[in-house]
Amino acid sequence: MTISRRLLLGAAGASLTGIAPLVRARADAPTIKLGVLTDLSGPYKDIGGPLSADATRLAVAEFAPKGFNVEVLVADHQNKPDIGAGIARQWFDRDGVDVILDVPNSGVSLAVSGVAAEKNKIFLVSNAGTSDLTGKKCNANTIHWVYDTWMLAHSTGGALVKTGGDTWYFITADYAFGHALERDATQFIKEAGGKVLGASAYPFPGTSDFSSYLLQAQSSGSKVIGIANAGADTVNTIKQAKEFGITQTLAGLLVFISDVHGIGLDTAQGLVVSSPFYWDLDDRKRAFADRLWAKAPNVRPGMGHAGNYSATLHYLKTVTEMGPVQAKADGAATVARMKAMPTDDDAFGKGSIRADGRKLHPCYLFKVKAPAESKKPWDYYKLLATIPADQAFRPLKDGGCPLIKA
Repeated sequence: MTISRRLLLGAAGASLTGIAPLVRARADAPTIKLGVLTDLSGPYKDIGGPLSADATRLAVAEFAPKGFNVEVLVADHQNKPDIGAGIARQWFDRDGVDVILDVPNSGVSLAVSGVAAEKNKIFLVSNAGTSDLTGKKCNANTIHWVYDTWMLAHSTGGALVKTGGDTWYFITADYAFGHALERDATQFIKEAGGKVLGASAYPFPGTSDFSSYLLQAQSSGSKVIGIANAGADTVNTIKQAKEFGITQTLAGLLVFISDVHGIGLDTAQGLVVSSPFYWDLDDRKRAFADRLWAKAPNVRPGMGHAGNYSATLHYLKTVTEMGPVQAKADGAATVARMKAMPTDDDAFGKGSIRADGRKLHPCYLFKVKAPAESKKPWDYYKLLATIPADQAFRPLKDGGCPLIKA
């Protein structure tokens, strides 16, 4: 791909806030460069965007590396795999970036993962869903940090079938993430004895009117409408379903707390959602959220933001243990060391990283509160169930990751 001058200027402009070193050891010390590749202006701005960069910077500031400098660059992938891959190549080849984080958009993430493997750099996926990143598309340079479509389908889809939602119709974003989420949810629906009556795939990005897809879902007669999208698309789908008076159960298979905030409790109340992170779940998570609040007042972090914080901390711990020169020299070796070390941070608590690159931690099933139940700003969830880390994600043997020998 040839990157236009306009794109280069846009990426550079987005990076200016992170060019200055966050931590300065000494002038001749090695510099670790982190690239937050995110959506700064599109449908995933609220689940990634500037707050993802703030979470990464917070982790760097709190870790306070000794013996090496740290810089953070930021760019907008515009939800286009060719643009995301082009920025990744520029960062790795020209700008000396060692690690790329965030990347809300599965199509872009798959492209960036391939570039990281080709260049022997590191990709820490905090904000993309496709389970193929630890399945058939896994590689030795990528760690999938927060959630994936298997986890979401297993928890939300399975729970709804068990409570009577046994016929489904999907409204699906027409790219890698949407189709992976529909595929994984369909597996669990059928295994639980349910049926999928149909699906409508809509163009992504660029769709804001979901009326025709909702009417198709309504006419299918399904008990559940599975919403296989994320971010602003989820918000618009649920709001428009309310406007049309649709009475079928809405299953938001990937719902972020920013979505609930955008929808409002009047409309979102009663939604069942899955997430490995909720800012108000325990003291450690609240403490992390409060520290991030100082950087971005009036916004509480979602699971992707928490993932950037957590992944950055674990990477910096690994660099400290290996030494910055060795860590910069071999991305796959650094990822292998990250997998060998237990994880522990305020956002996710104790965890581990599997051989296929799957970060393991508990997942939680929540129900969105009614307005009368919410006692403070962003007090949106009540806990229904906890899924242990060893049960929350796809079994290692079932993923088809080429790193795993049969």
